[in-house]
Amino acid sequence: MAKQTKNKLSARAVSALMAPGRHGDGGGLYLSISKSGDSSRRRWVYLFTWQGKLREMGLGGYPEVSLAEARAERDQCAAMVKAGRDPIAAREAQRTASSSIPTFGQIADDFIESKGLEWRNPKHRAQWIMTLREYAAPIREKPVNEVGTEHVLAVLKSIWLEKPETASRLRGRIEHVLDAARAKGYRDGVNPALWRGHLDKLLPKRPKLSRGHHAALPYQDVAEFVGHLREREAVAALALEFAILTAARSGEVLGARWDEIDLDRKVWTIPAERMKAGRDHRVPLSGRAAEIVQSLSSARVGAFVFPGQRAGKPLSSMALEMVLRRMKVENATVHGFRSAFRDWCGNETHFPRELAEAALAHVIGDKAEQAYRRGDALEKRRAMMEAWAAYCTPGDNSRFVHLLFAGDVAGPSY
Repeated sequence: MAKQTKNKLSARAVSALMAPGRHGDGGGLYLSISKSGDSSRRRWVYLFTWQGKLREMGLGGYPEVSLAEARAERDQCAAMVKAGRDPIAAREAQRTASSSIPTFGQIADDFIESKGLEWRNPKHRAQWIMTLREYAAPIREKPVNEVGTEHVLAVLKSIWLEKPETASRLRGRIEHVLDAARAKGYRDGVNPALWRGHLDKLLPKRPKLSRGHHAALPYQDVAEFVGHLREREAVAALALEFAILTAARSGEVLGARWDEIDLDRKVWTIPAERMKAGRDHRVPLSGRAAEIVQSLSSARVGAFVFPGQRAGKPLSSMALEMVLRRMKVENATVHGFRSAFRDWCGNETHFPRELAEAALAHVIGDKAEQAYRRGDALEKRRAMMEAWAAYCTPGDNSRFVHLLFAGDVAGPSY
């Protein structure tokens, strides 16, 4: 093919072209318009000679592929032809290679599926899923071996200073996913999400992460709140009240199963795999807590005490927080009710510290001390949880006799 003058068209001329046929830009690049004259049927083609035969290679439709982009693609293809490579065969080989490499999103989902078995807290799993699907969306469809430092930076920069804690966790999760890809043989070299000695040289210093306590409703206001809570008929409202009365973590409540509940003995036994401390935890159910469970028992629809809308699934990890939002409760979190319970124990009662800590499933003492503690003071804790339930009951005079309960309880016997 004779040498042609290149770059004969202009962007304005290309946008105005409507006549069917091929309109040359030079160097083998043409804008091809279908005979129908439909402006949406315009596409770029590259004509070249290969082994004595004229070949046509599509470069994409217009205006999705701009004139400048089409020219860049033409020049790259022309360089291949000059070097003795067939650009069409090279593109097919690249597509075949790319199709065998999973995307970042696929590796991320596989990582969550396999490592998620170690996570006892459903909220933790939900956070992993959300950050790697929402914030990391720009790189999810990218072959995992092509994710570079510039791509990780593009994901992080938009939230680096605005949401420093989220950005920090996101960076670490991306690093874990890329490490998993390397372990599977899809990557090599330095992890582009590595912090020390890499991203710490490229990103500005973040504000210090705040590590304060969870916002908590003052315990003096809990009874009034529970009164408003009981006006709502949703399962999530019952689950939140149950969490308050048992001083349990939200993940433990949301994952509660019927086979963990003994209504005759009023005991809820949470298995070790669902506990932060990794050991079984028995919770004495107060009369009101048992009443909540009983009210749901007659209409149980699956394995979970607090079922969600999807069959066979519990309430979502955000269900309890959403109750607070709908009730327009500010400066308080679900986890904060555990703090309210602990403050009430310490400020208003004479229940021993060890009982309160045991109710919160906190590890007490060093390993030697723990080894000598054989029991969990269940019945002594029962008196404390009944007193707490009474304190949380709106308009109940028994709220004011909690000190009597406390004074009658001696220290725990382990």
